[in-house]
Amino acid sequence: MRYKAFQAQVDMMAPARLAAGAANAALGLGPPWMRQLPPLAHLSAAWEMLSRAALTHHRPDYGFTEVMIRGEAVPVREEVVAGTPFGDLVRFRKAGDPEQPRVLLVAPLSGHFATLLRGTIQTLLPDNDVYITDWRNARDAPLAAGAFGFDEYVAHVISFLETMGPGSHLIGVCQPCAHALAAVSLMAEDDNPATPLSMTLMAGPVDTRINPTTVNALATSRPIEWFEKELIDTVPARFAGAGRRVYPGFIQLTAFLLMNLNRHVDAHVDMYTHLAAGRMAEADTAKAFYDEYFAVLDLTAEFYLETVSRVFQEHLLPKGQLVWRNRRVDPAAIRRTSLFTVEGERDDICSVGQTVAAHDLCKNIFANRKRHHLQPGVGHYGVFSGRKWSTQIYPQVRNMILATN
Repeated sequence: MRYKAFQAQVDMMAPARLAAGAANAALGLGPPWMRQLPPLAHLSAAWEMLSRAALTHHRPDYGFTEVMIRGEAVPVREEVVAGTPFGDLVRFRKAGDPEQPRVLLVAPLSGHFATLLRGTIQTLLPDNDVYITDWRNARDAPLAAGAFGFDEYVAHVISFLETMGPGSHLIGVCQPCAHALAAVSLMAEDDNPATPLSMTLMAGPVDTRINPTTVNALATSRPIEWFEKELIDTVPARFAGAGRRVYPGFIQLTAFLLMNLNRHVDAHVDMYTHLAAGRMAEADTAKAFYDEYFAVLDLTAEFYLETVSRVFQEHLLPKGQLVWRNRRVDPAAIRRTSLFTVEGERDDICSVGQTVAAHDLCKNIFANRKRHHLQPGVGHYGVFSGRKWSTQIYPQVRNMILATN
């Protein structure tokens, strides 16, 4: 019922948003000085804020058309290499196909599209042949496509690595680190030729018993039945996935917003002020961030509930009890894949110690093939985006890839 109510509110507000956008566009047709008059400047800012007051369920563009390699601009295009109703393997293919390490970027499936890792990709792209798990919105997957849970996510990672072929590298970011570690463990045990040469796990919940965060405490504060009752809803009839049970993206976004409500309110007040004052560069920066932040996707109910249960409540992977399709997952099976883990000193989502726990689990990787980096002064997102990611963390990731390529 909540999903239907949410969609009804979105539909009801749509005419007002369209009208505000049209009025603002019409005002822009007048002479520039008119829009600079204080009353009209504030009116224009208010109209723009109203026209933007909505979520979108469509993936934004990655926006990569070229990349600089050794001072030369090389064209880049997105190529869907493989796909299912739940996700695509997208390659950022460079003109001329330069010989570079193949890297699979395993993106979170936590309410936002993989484009949230645009900054991560931008840093990786000049030196690497980058692929990404481009997860689709669950409300667009028809019931006939079947279920997509924890096991299916792991199966997708394995399948995508097999599509890329032997000699690839894996980088898991945030939530899917446990899933990625499970996938590589299974591939290593099977002696799969596509087992990655290196595995980098960044700010991910391998063992959430260590230094629990507020997020971890919430996951363990109630039984899984409560999460199913309170957070799971059904896709309305108007969408391709009608009838599918999902964890709606708007609920996840609401939770994120409430964690830092004052900061987001202040950011929107600042955006209005910048628009009214004609400071478009500052306003455009804020708009770009919230265009991405307010693009949400739904998760299948089974994936959400199984991840909460297996990773955050029962801690099955670090306890040696995780089972994938009737097979026990054993990270000790990994021997030839190098391991690099990264954590942020100020991470309040995945705290210090939770990712480096992978080293103890992967006990049969030689010590000279394991590395860990604790980045001072960064929170969760600073581990994989921003200046410190590109200038301090990525050089170490690159060295790991080159050393094992």
